[in-house]
Amino acid sequence: MIRLLLVDDQPLFRQGLAALLALEPETVVVGQAGNGREAIALTAQLQPDVILMDVRMPVCSGVVATREIHQRFPWIRILMLTTFDEDEAIWESLQAGALGYLLKSTPSEQLAAAIRTLHQGYSQLGPTIAPKVFAQIGLPAKPKADYSHLLSEREREVLTLLGEGKSNREIAQVLHLTEGTVKNHVTRILCQLGVRDRTQAALWVQQHWR
Repeated sequence: MIRLLLVDDQPLFRQGLAALLALEPETVVVGQAGNGREAIALTAQLQPDVILMDVRMPVCSGVVATREIHQRFPWIRILMLTTFDEDEAIWESLQAGALGYLLKSTPSEQLAAAIRTLHQGYSQLGPTIAPKVFAQIGLPAKPKADYSHLLSEREREVLTLLGEGKSNREIAQVLHLTEGTVKNHVTRILCQLGVRDRTQAALWVQQHWR
């Protein structure tokens, strides 16, 4: 069961979202917060698996709350769920530690799938969000340094496929490896590149190899 904390300054939206997520057999809403400060306190108390976090709220914004929660509880997955798709809000949220960014207009079944994906440790960017992220890291153009010495040939193959958004299972199928072997490669890749998760690794590929 995936334990969720909902953070939004609109009570009606939170209640409606909680009602929708209650229909999902794999999720349970364990708490609700109206601003980032409440979210930080409830996170420490409830230890949810996934937090659905709005960006702009009174008292304490979602970005500030995400940064503090990620620093204190890095194992908790944070998904930004907001109406704002400005480049600055997206970028600040991901830098603060959010693993995903979706708009509130996302259909409920897609949101539920995103929560499950996030809980498994994979990133989740909305279809209109990902291009903005890649455009942000691509400007201005930077000279490509040679990073090949950091990784083995197999790890470079895994990283390339990871940069295309493929899951461990898909990478395993392409390279004829077991999922466990791919997982081990991904773990070492993250360590070698000094990045936090698959999202940052994919962004790294876009920035340095494309």
